Amino acid sequence: MTETTIDAATLTYDDRGLLPVVVQDVLSGAVLMLAYANREAVELTLSTREAHFFSRSRQELWRKGATSGNTLAVVEVLQDCDRDALLVRALPAGPACHLYTRSCFEPNPAEFELGWLWRVLAGRAGAEPEESYTARLLDQGVDRIARKVAEEAGETVIAGVRADAEPDSAGRRDDLAAEAADLAYHLLVLLRATGVELGDVAAELGRRHRGAGGSPS
Repeated sequence: MTETTIDAATLTYDDRGLLPVVVQDVLSGAVLMLAYANREAVELTLSTREAHFFSRSRQELWRKGATSGNTLAVVEVLQDCDRDALLVRALPAGPACHLYTRSCFEPNPAEFELGWLWRVLAGRAGAEPEESYTARLLDQGVDRIARKVAEEAGETVIAGVRADAEPDSAGRRDDLAAEAADLAYHLLVLLRATGVELGDVAAELGRRHRGAGGSPS
């Protein structure tokens, strides 16, 4: 968790003793949920590094994921300029919404996002090579991984040309999706092997977006 100077006692709570807490995925930047916290919940969040809130309907403290397992590992807590709202930047272990979608603000939980895959790769990196393809790739080195990226890129191109030639073929579209998934996976392994963070790529895309007046390239 990033060091913070937030003092729960100095925050401004409403007449119910609560303040709003926005939760953001620290890797993707996606807004995951909005909840409320009282002073005790804030103190627990800061001390345990797990997100705690106060349920307005049940009138009790609750730890995110206590029953579902979909916890929020807190990386950073920020207060707004008036100290009456918090931003919790976290690593989600599963869907953040109680409806089992990635975010409470998105009707489509399958929107393309790579933060979860990046976390999976981090977990597999320390495995034994014979037990994990990811660990085996990393053990083989950057040259081998780069060759796999080139290979998967070529296969994606071929699948794209075939899908374009048969636009009504569900099979061709499925092939392209599968090859694109392989390419995305191996590209992330290459980033990890070379020490480039997924957040660095996101930051670069953001700079291009702002510099081009809204266009990512």
